[in-house]
Amino acid sequence: MSQIVIIGAGWLGKPLAQALLADGHHVSATSTSTDGVNRLQDDGIPAFECDLAKPETLQEHLKQRNCEIVIGCFPPGFRRGNADDYIHYWASIVTHARTAGVKKILMVSSTSVYPTEAKTMVESDASYVQSTASDAFTDNAKRLLQAEQCVIDSGLDYAIVRCSGLMGPERHPSRFVARLSAISDQAPANMIHQTDAIGVLRFALSNIHRDVVNATTPTTVDKAQFYRAALKQANMTTPLPPITHTGDKRVSAEKLVKLGYVFHYQSTLDALAL
Repeated sequence: MSQIVIIGAGWLGKPLAQALLADGHHVSATSTSTDGVNRLQDDGIPAFECDLAKPETLQEHLKQRNCEIVIGCFPPGFRRGNADDYIHYWASIVTHARTAGVKKILMVSSTSVYPTEAKTMVESDASYVQSTASDAFTDNAKRLLQAEQCVIDSGLDYAIVRCSGLMGPERHPSRFVARLSAISDQAPANMIHQTDAIGVLRFALSNIHRDVVNATTPTTVDKAQFYRAALKQANMTTPLPPITHTGDKRVSAEKLVKLGYVFHYQSTLDALAL
């Protein structure tokens, strides 16, 4: 079993830590506050404080734990105006991991790296080099891809898992309908349930090496149909926003399936039954 450190034990990182502990791995997770560390420890998860804005102690924590695998499981913080910080955080993680003798890095990335184009997106459709030569990539996509490149260039084994929209406990899609200004009946709902996001990361530990994969539910429907079903499943009467007919990308899970991962939820509509 591996010695693992999870950086970021929030909505995804905390249940991931619990799943890996149940698998028999030696796991530690981080929080940015003492209270957060105490809450993790109260839930049976070994934890230590780590603020990526001041990461000086990270290397020592990794060494003390003989860490073999680092999992970065934290959001980029674009909505908080921390766009460029995300790149610096990943560059710092790579530096400290390499110096501490870590063997592998797992990065939780996002399918937001892909251009907004009405086509099926596979992993090779987005890279940092491609983004620097094309206006089809948003500024945030370019930042995500630059952070990914830090991991790719680390010299370590790695797996970059690009997750679609996350759904699951406390994140039922019906809750977000009121915030949407419009919904397209021509844009696929690219989503993944927390159960499968955790499943993919567990799978990536020993089955994905120096590679990038999309983590998205294999079968989906358009966003209008998806959110209509979400409201019905949650017994909510919130009206749908205006329906548009604008196409958008469909993210492919084909590569991950060919590597051998078996999805718990094959369809986004099945995943609504939380």
